Amino acid sequence: MLLSHEPPPFEIVCPEGGSRIVLVCDHASHRLPEAVGTLGISQADLVSHIGWDIGAARVARLLSESLNAPLVLSGYSRLVVDCNRPTHVPSAFPETSGGVTVPGNQALTVEQKQLRVNTFHTPYHQAIERTLVEQAKRLAPVKPILLAVHSFTPELLGQKRPWNIGLLYGSDGRLAHRFLAKLQRDPLLTVGDNLPYHVSETTDYTIPVHGIQKGILHTALEIRQNGIDTDAGVIEWAARIGGICKEILNELGKNAD
Repeated sequence: MLLSHEPPPFEIVCPEGGSRIVLVCDHASHRLPEAVGTLGISQADLVSHIGWDIGAARVARLLSESLNAPLVLSGYSRLVVDCNRPTHVPSAFPETSGGVTVPGNQALTVEQKQLRVNTFHTPYHQAIERTLVEQAKRLAPVKPILLAVHSFTPELLGQKRPWNIGLLYGSDGRLAHRFLAKLQRDPLLTVGDNLPYHVSETTDYTIPVHGIQKGILHTALEIRQNGIDTDAGVIEWAARIGGICKEILNELGKNAD
């Protein structure tokens, strides 16, 4: 689906970074491949929260720099195929998102969906897998830590969302609980524990496949978008999260888990 002049389906930053932390950003871009045109939506809708996670990639890049951590970013909009969804669920190819109809995703055939999976979803997750394997070899016997960076809308369907940040996890909350305890030291922050979402095998892909199944420490960060929609906000949140990451790494020390 990609022409020779179009960017690849993922980007890797700091591939040889020495940190235990491996960063991923599933919804890093609102780019559309030429093969799908505009998907029938406006540019304003595309650059809104339905097309990507506003601010997440910028925070992730700063974290990668400050932690010397590998980072894998998706290259195209979640509206083409959502890289944080199992490919068999309807939300992987959303026909509507945030109340906006996506005409280009209506009545997709099995073949059309598979082509999108092969072009975007699979290469992105293969890149994450390779990065984790390489980092595990570099750090052995210490295991890498997976940290997914996301953002969420301040309001959804008329409901205001009070959390400044949420920590998401499924059956393993070891890393999330460390983050929660440290974020909650700030009385000005409202911190979500598996809020505004929670991880499951039907609503998520990255954490279940690359974190839970591998048994490594992992969590997903969800930062409210009006906290990271300016340069100052991005810098502030990257510094806050980066500082906590360094604390946690110091606490873990040489613990192989």
